[in-house]
Amino acid sequence: MTVFHQQCLWEKATPERIEAGTLRGVVKVDVCVIGAGITGLNAALRLLEQGRTVCLLEAHEVGHGGSGRNVGLVNAGTWIKPDDVEAVLGKQRGERLNSALGQAPAEVFALIQRHAIDCQARHQGTLHMAHNDAGLDDLRARESQWQRRGADVELLTGAVCADYCGTDKVTGALLDRRAGTINPMAYTVGLAQAVQRLGGALYQHSPVSQLQRQGSDWLVRTAHGEVCAGQVVISTGAYTEGEWTEQRRSFFRGYYYQVASVPLSGAAADEILKHGQGSWDTRTVLSSIRRDAEGRLLLGSLGKASNKPDWFVRRWADRIQQHYFPALGRVEWQMHWTGCIDFTPDHLMRVFQPAAGLVAVAGYNGRGNTTGTLIGRALADFLLSDDPESMPLPFEPMQAVSVPTLRSYLYETGFSLYHAGQCLKVVL
Repeated sequence: MTVFHQQCLWEKATPERIEAGTLRGVVKVDVCVIGAGITGLNAALRLLEQGRTVCLLEAHEVGHGGSGRNVGLVNAGTWIKPDDVEAVLGKQRGERLNSALGQAPAEVFALIQRHAIDCQARHQGTLHMAHNDAGLDDLRARESQWQRRGADVELLTGAVCADYCGTDKVTGALLDRRAGTINPMAYTVGLAQAVQRLGGALYQHSPVSQLQRQGSDWLVRTAHGEVCAGQVVISTGAYTEGEWTEQRRSFFRGYYYQVASVPLSGAAADEILKHGQGSWDTRTVLSSIRRDAEGRLLLGSLGKASNKPDWFVRRWADRIQQHYFPALGRVEWQMHWTGCIDFTPDHLMRVFQPAAGLVAVAGYNGRGNTTGTLIGRALADFLLSDDPESMPLPFEPMQAVSVPTLRSYLYETGFSLYHAGQCLKVVL
C-alpha cells in the first residue's frame, strides 16, 4: 500500500541536481541574474552565447519555485483569447505578443534539442477540454481566433474527441498542435547545466538582501557576498522574497496543486490521453489532466493542497478521476504538491525597466514554461541591444496591484469552497 504523501513528482523524476555553492566574497560580471528559474536561466544562456559574463543568484535551489513545480504544459498564447490580448494592449502590440507566444513552444523544444535536455519532452500538442456547452462555445471562439492567425489548432468533437481525451464527459477539445508537455524540473535543471557549461557562475542558497546603484554599476548583496554588475535581470516571479525590490507588489499570489497516482497500466489506463497530449478543462476553477512517462495520472487545480488534510486532497482527486475516467476503478494516489503563481488582474505579464540597466518581469499567470523561455531570451536581447523593439511587449511603470494580500485570500477561499463542493458532489 502506497503512503499518500507531500512530494513534488518532478523532483522525484529528476534525481540529477545542480552542484552550486553559496555566494561568498565579491564577484564582478557584466550581468547579474536574480532568480535561477526558466526566465533567468534562458536570459543567462542568451547572454553567455553573446560573450557576456553572467552570475545567477538563486535563493533556494534550481527548480525550487514554479519552474520546477508546474504542470509541465508547453502552451502557446496566454490564458485569455488572442482577440482579448489585442483589446488590452492595442492591435499592434497585441498582435506582436500573440505572434511571439504562438511561436514560444517551438523555442522551448528547440532549446531542449540543442542542449540535449532529457525532460520527457513530447511535442504532440495540448487539449483544452470543454466541460459543458458554454465551454464548447469558448473553444469555438478560440479556434476561430487562432486559425485567423494561422495557428495549427483544431476543435475535436464526437468520437474523435473521445478518442483523444479518453472520456465521453467532454463535449469538445481544442487540439493545439504547436504545444506539448515536459518534466519542468528536468527542463529547468537542463537549462542550468547548459549555463554552467558556457561558464556562467551559478550560486544557490544565496537570497538577495539588497540591490542598489553604485556609480555606473549595480551592487547586489547577499548574506555572505556581493555581485557588482553593469546590468541586472530580476526573474523571481511569484517567489520574490524580501524587501529589496518593489516587484513583489506588482502581482498577487495564487496557488496550484497537483496529485499524482502510482504508475497505471491496463486497457482503461491506456485510453487516457493516448495520443500524448496534456490537457485542462474549461471550468473557471479548472482541472488539469496529464500522464507522465511512467504512466501516472496527474490531476491538478487552482488552490493549495499543502494547507489541507490528505483525505481532502485524495477525495478531490477521486472525484475528478471518477467523473472523467470511471473505467479505471479505484486509483491509488501517491503524492501531492503545491506551487505558487504570480497573477495579474488582466492575466497578462508585465515587463519593467525601473532604471537604466535594470529589467524585471512578473505576472506569468501560470504559463511560465513557454512565457519564461520567451521573456528570458527577450530580456537578454534588450540588454544586448538597448532596443525596446526586441521585446514582445512594451515596458511599463512598476505599479502595485491593489490589496494583493486580500486578493490572494479571496481567490484561495473561493478555490477551497469550490473544491469542497466537488468533494461533496455539489458541483463538478
